[in-house]
Amino acid sequence: MTDMLSDNVTETHADLFSKFDPLIQMRENLLASGVEDPFGLVMERVLSPTVAMCNGRETILLGTYNYMGMTFDPDVIEAGKQALDDFGSGTTGSRVLNGTYAGHKAVEEALCDFYGMDHAMVFSTGYQANLGIISTIAGKGDYIVLDIDSHASIWDGCKMGDAEVVPFKHNDIEAMEKRLRRIPEGAGKLVVLEGVYSMLGDIAPLKEMIAVAKKYGAMVLVDEAHSMGFIGPNGRGVAEDQDCLADVDFVIGTFSKSVGTVGGFCVSNHPKFEIMRLVCRPYVFTASLPPSVVATACTSIRKLMNAGEKRAHLWENSRTLHKGLRDAGFELGTDEPQSAIISVIMPDLERGAAMWEALLHEGLYVNLARPPATPANMTLLRCSLCAEHSAEQVEQIIGMFTRAGTTVGII
Repeated sequence: MTDMLSDNVTETHADLFSKFDPLIQMRENLLASGVEDPFGLVMERVLSPTVAMCNGRETILLGTYNYMGMTFDPDVIEAGKQALDDFGSGTTGSRVLNGTYAGHKAVEEALCDFYGMDHAMVFSTGYQANLGIISTIAGKGDYIVLDIDSHASIWDGCKMGDAEVVPFKHNDIEAMEKRLRRIPEGAGKLVVLEGVYSMLGDIAPLKEMIAVAKKYGAMVLVDEAHSMGFIGPNGRGVAEDQDCLADVDFVIGTFSKSVGTVGGFCVSNHPKFEIMRLVCRPYVFTASLPPSVVATACTSIRKLMNAGEKRAHLWENSRTLHKGLRDAGFELGTDEPQSAIISVIMPDLERGAAMWEALLHEGLYVNLARPPATPANMTLLRCSLCAEHSAEQVEQIIGMFTRAGTTVGII
């Protein structure tokens, strides 16, 4: 009887990897064309926020999200070294057990000071920040209204929380209001938006959208991962820049962009926010960040409070690169530079990969972004500028794009 049962199970067993077959085939086709794997690049040595050794050659980095160039800041590095000496390499525990050290409280205090808010909660990654906050505050019977182009971590947070998910067309205020109007009166409502959308580098009309959300009694969460440190008079993001930060209930951010290390956070003025430390599963059941990481993050955040000159230079870089690429004949994701992200639209994946490789041979690294992660099934070469890029490097980059684009036949 046991043998018969085993045979039957073997015969009907499905390959759990079969759902990935189209992606496997696409990758095999791409590599068979002779293109280097654009998703497997190894950096042998990183020399600065803007230069690394890749495949044995010096390469300008234009795809790292290191917006403010804090990864090699001497004060930041020294803080990390000191924390290693004083506290060791890790906490080996959750924040609610043995995983809260002095550095964890210090970085949360720095975040409160940076944003001028009452509460801050630090997660081990930015992904976990969205996963934890969204899934905890919006559950069964509640409604989440969100932009269709929201980041994967936002969608995953919605799925984990089991709320009713109501997407609307990207940056469409009228479409958002229509969705809110249909939600039953008295139901819990959360509107989730992003300051800067990472694929095209475009910003949201937050001021108008938040006003609509409040009109219908919804709470608002804004993910400022790609704007924190750079956009706004004090680097607090698009909500600050549009003068509506006071109307945001929760701001989500990450340490892996402008802050220059790893981790995620949520800041809020909600009077009951501290209970999240006991009910938010991705916070309670995850080991806390190592002492060296929170020390570097804390030092970086405090320095970003007085980084007006760096922000101004980054805006200058963004405007120069956007104009240079557009004048060269490339199609870009935005008509004007809106952030530190400039996306160059490729005709298809094959030519996008060829262009990526041609740029690498020129000595330039960018991100190749492909469907389904991209909006409207676009293939993009995504450039993320850094405040440490010199004006000369930006001009070099424009020349590299022009030469590679001509060689591949994009322009």
